[in-house]
Amino acid sequence: MEISSKSMAHALSLIVFSLLFIPGNPLLETNQEAGYISAVISNKGLDFAKDLLVDKAVSSMIPLHLSDFDKTVKIPVIGKVHLGLSDIIIHSVDVAASSVEAGDSGVVLVASGAAANLSMNWRYSYKTWLVPIAISDKGSAAVQVQGMVVVLHVAIINQGGTLKLLLLDSRCHVKDISIKVDGGASWLYQGIIDAFQNKIVSAIEDAIIKKIREGITKLDSLLQSLPKQMQFNDVVALNVTFMDDPVLSNSSIKLEINGLFTAPDGVSVSSYNLEGSQSFISCQGSAKMVEISLHEKVFESAASVYFNGNYMQWTFDKIPDEPLMNTAGWRYIIPQLYKQYPDDDINLRIAVTSPPIIRIADHHDIETTIYADLIIEVLNSGEVVPVACISLVISASCTAKIYRNNLAGSIRLINFTASLKWSTIGSLHMHLVQVVMSTILKTFFMPYLNLHLIKGFSLPLPHGFTLQNAEIILLDSRVTVRSDLSFHR
Repeated sequence: MEISSKSMAHALSLIVFSLLFIPGNPLLETNQEAGYISAVISNKGLDFAKDLLVDKAVSSMIPLHLSDFDKTVKIPVIGKVHLGLSDIIIHSVDVAASSVEAGDSGVVLVASGAAANLSMNWRYSYKTWLVPIAISDKGSAAVQVQGMVVVLHVAIINQGGTLKLLLLDSRCHVKDISIKVDGGASWLYQGIIDAFQNKIVSAIEDAIIKKIREGITKLDSLLQSLPKQMQFNDVVALNVTFMDDPVLSNSSIKLEINGLFTAPDGVSVSSYNLEGSQSFISCQGSAKMVEISLHEKVFESAASVYFNGNYMQWTFDKIPDEPLMNTAGWRYIIPQLYKQYPDDDINLRIAVTSPPIIRIADHHDIETTIYADLIIEVLNSGEVVPVACISLVISASCTAKIYRNNLAGSIRLINFTASLKWSTIGSLHMHLVQVVMSTILKTFFMPYLNLHLIKGFSLPLPHGFTLQNAEIILLDSRVTVRSDLSFHR
């Protein structure tokens, strides 16, 4: 099962995540912290992964070259004959059926009823007392193998937040073999059967087992090399360290990763604890292959990284309501502003003052509270002069959406409060200012946020896999994405 391409490696990554989990080994130390992102793979998902694994394994090992054979046999009448087989190649393998079964000791994958087609070259030479010179011939032969069964017994453990793949057992058994010899003397067929049939069977079985072991070794190296962070940009990275032990049942497999966003240096900006019981949507009987569940703390951790990196403050010199970008547009709202700075241009600076609070309401939207200051700045004689600061408490609602493999969203304003924090131009008529703030938030600030939210962030899927017919459920402080999968090389 040689992994001969990047697509094979990426495909096997998901297959390992979805197939090869066992309950925790009591001899190994496990992490008792809960993960904030969990994935549940249903039976439908397991079947998809199993079929993909079988297809990829077969395509990666073909063509498979076997060792040459030489043997001297005694043929009636003729005497001793030196026989040889070379260029023995398995060209195709067709698997009739496959199954996967989980148990306490691991996962057993069985491919049964497999048929293989081989080609090879034969040769012989001999001497007799009647003919003192050597007699020789050569030709080709076709071999068909039927009823082949391959059994793979594997386990995977959480070792320090990464995955360790263990091959517990691997077997291959060939039930029947037929050989068709092209050309040669009449006695040649039986001579080859008698001399090499068992050797060919053993060679096929040994070669397939060897490829399986090589594949498991390479896949284990791949798993060990998986990063513990998925970096999205220069600002944030997702902690994808595996947590606890996978939970195995007869209808699904569940695993968890840390799932919190951090700065790219790996230092978490906040410490979160999951309190109380955690409930997960059952995959039993689910029509979808996979569920990916994200706790609201995942979104709060992302907001905290951006806030602490000073990425939640913006200065605008243009908004759709252009008159507000000059003191003349504020003449009747803040008369003293226009009186003190007549016809000067204005900048609006919005600075979030604390990480946004994010709460997921069951079966509704994601509720967000944003604390921010809006500073009015006047451009006077080439200088930027802050003249007033208005504190805002913004209540907004975000609708989660799927965009390709990204969890995206859109935000809308529910309500807000505004209060004067400080002013260098005297007191303000806040009921008038609040009307202006509403216009700015609805026509500019919310659309600006939506330009970024619609892009979303990638869900932790291996390369090559795509969500299909995804749906979103909000429950128990989590956003759960239920989806089928497709794989593209």
